Amino acid sequence: MSKLEMLNQNGEKVKEIKINDKVWKIEPNDAVLHNAIVLAGANARQASASTKTRSEVSGGGRKPWRQKGTGNARQGSIRATQWRGGGIVFGPTPNRNYTKKQNKKERRLAILSALSYKVLDNELIVVENIEFATGKTKEMVNLLTKLNIRNNKVLVVVEELTENVCLASRNLPNVKIVRFDEVNAYDLVSADNMLITETAVQKLEEVLTRE
Repeated sequence: MSKLEMLNQNGEKVKEIKINDKVWKIEPNDAVLHNAIVLAGANARQASASTKTRSEVSGGGRKPWRQKGTGNARQGSIRATQWRGGGIVFGPTPNRNYTKKQNKKERRLAILSALSYKVLDNELIVVENIEFATGKTKEMVNLLTKLNIRNNKVLVVVEELTENVCLASRNLPNVKIVRFDEVNAYDLVSADNMLITETAVQKLEEVLTRE
């Protein structure tokens, strides 16, 4: 069992806590972590590109000229695919599915790998708790300033989403707050720092070591 420093909301060391090496100190699997990041991006992608086939474009109700005798190649409609303004062959449609899949063990390994990188890169900060008297943004700003991560992209992990903490962070584009059971590899890799409470550490370890 390794140990990490735990700070209070003033950035002062309170004590050291033990962490589970099976969660925070594994050998990161870069391939699985990469797949998890690609999966997150693909599943968030919207199939918005759309083209019209020859049956959907307007016009072309009759043959442009008779079948024989003109010297031109036979044509059935001015909205055929070879005509300007005609339909598109095999173009993109909104029905395309970009989603990818990853099994449960790989998803967990990706999260464990991302968490281990946070420890290896000294990007993990454990705080005793996060409690605000009001929901004003300046309270979250003050906390991040005292922890020297004011200008970083921060993932805040808590046991429960309290109203004041959510209100204090919602106007900060560089702060994302989630429950311990909502942690995913993409958010971990995207964040410069992970700020987590002591109870959230325990809960997260329970979830990730559960068979």
